[in-house]
Formats: sequence, structure tokens, C-alpha cells
Amino acid sequence: MFRGTRAVETGLLTPAQLRSSAWRRVRHDVYAPAELPVDHLLQTRAVGLVAPPEAVFGGLTAVVLWGGAEFASADDAVEVVVPPGIRWQPAGGVAVRTADVDGDVVTSRTGLRRTSRVRTAVDLIRRGELDDGVVLLDRLVNKGIVTLDPVRDAVAALPRCRGSRLAREIVALADGWAESPPETRLRLLMLRAGLPTPVAQFRVFDDEGFVARVDFAYPELKIAVEYDGAWHGQAGQLTKDRDRLNRLFEAGWRVVFVTAADMRDPIRLIRRILRAMSR
Repeated sequence: MFRGTRAVETGLLTPAQLRSSAWRRVRHDVYAPAELPVDHLLQTRAVGLVAPPEAVFGGLTAVVLWGGAEFASADDAVEVVVPPGIRWQPAGGVAVRTADVDGDVVTSRTGLRRTSRVRTAVDLIRRGELDDGVVLLDRLVNKGIVTLDPVRDAVAALPRCRGSRLAREIVALADGWAESPPETRLRLLMLRAGLPTPVAQFRVFDDEGFVARVDFAYPELKIAVEYDGAWHGQAGQLTKDRDRLNRLFEAGWRVVFVTAADMRDPIRLIRRILRAMSR
């Protein structure tokens, strides 16, 4: 990644070479080898070459820098935080906000400055909708970007400010166990319907040993609630899924499968779970 004008001024490239197919123009006057994939990280590195030295990457861009490449795509704006008093009006593809980040900045070996893991999570859950925030925090914990307790402590220490109440509601609902966004949304649906809190990612055993890990369980009733995406969609998994299901049945477990269509009819879904519990 380099500035085009600098490469030409120092004689590393001629203007014709710079315009060749060997290089990709990522931003104004910022180039990269053409073979590099265009993703959010590439866009972030390009912004890093033109941003003010005081700038820090935050939000989902910081998550990408912490190893969560799947959290933002090349089409998502690169998120930058600048301290008060710094003015910067970049070209398109960059979202700039002003905030104090003293003590919450980490610099990587590549020189890219980003908000700390906990600060990143707290910033993200202070914006948007409640359920989306719970889904995001569960994803961050499951991915290993952050652990839940430090985020809860940081949120508890927040002064009254924009998004602080939302953040407190989110950390109270998140548990970090969900392996997919639909699992988080299913858990929230069950809790709001007044069902007992299920045990997430419960491991079932029988006399032969480990049987399965189910999304949600009521162990005392031997009832498992599974989002259907965990069972299908992978080549060669049908036989394994059938064997897993048979062993659960043989161990005395009843499984309630939940699909995306079920989530759109929550009353009917909750009634089905209640019927299973009543049996």
C-alpha cells in the first residue's frame, strides 16, 4: 500500500507504470498490488495512509482489526474516531465521529491504531436497536474478540450519556453462548414469552458417552430447542444428523426444531415449546 504521488516523485514508478494493471487504485492517490483482495481490511489500510495522525479506527473497523474479518465488508464505510479539535473531511467510504479515546487506543505492529477491545464493544452497543446489539455482543464474545464481564464492567462505569441506557439493557441480555444470530434472537424470544431460562450449548451424554451439544436445553425435562440451521445445509451431514437425533431420542430427549419461518410466528412457536414441556 503506497501513495502514488510519492512513488512517482521518488522515482520508484513512472506515471505510466502506476496506471498499469499491476496496481489497484484503492483511494485517491492510494494504490495497492492488484492481486490483493479488496476487503474491509484493504480499505482500512488505505484510509490509514491519508488519515490524520491522531485518528483511531473504531466500530466495526476496529473489530476487523481485532480479527473479526466477517463483521464488515469492502462495501461498509471505514469507521474512524478523531479526538475533539481535529477536523477531517475525507472522501466517500469513511465514517468519521469525534470522541475522546484517551487510554482506549491500541497500536498494532503495522501501525494501525484502533480502539481497545472493550471500548470497541461498548461503542458498538451504544448505537442501534436493542436486539441487534445483543446479537452483536454475543457474536463478539463467541468470536473471541472480547469477553463479557469486562464489557459489563465498562458499561456499568459509563456516566449518563447517549446510548448508556441501551448498553446496560444489552449487557443484561447477552450471554455470549450463541453460535449464530438466529440463536440469540430465539433465546430472546423465549425469555420474553416467559419461558424459563434455558441452558445454552448443553452437552448431552448417554451410557455410551457424548451424544450431542444442543442449542438450548431444559435438562430436567430432557427437552432440546434447536435452530434448524445447525442440522442441515452441509454436504455429508445428513447421516450424522440422523444418528445424532436417534441417539437423543433413545436417551429420552424431545427435540423442538425451529426454523426461520417459525421465528416469524412466535406465538405458534412458543405454544409448541410449551406443549413439549407439558408432556
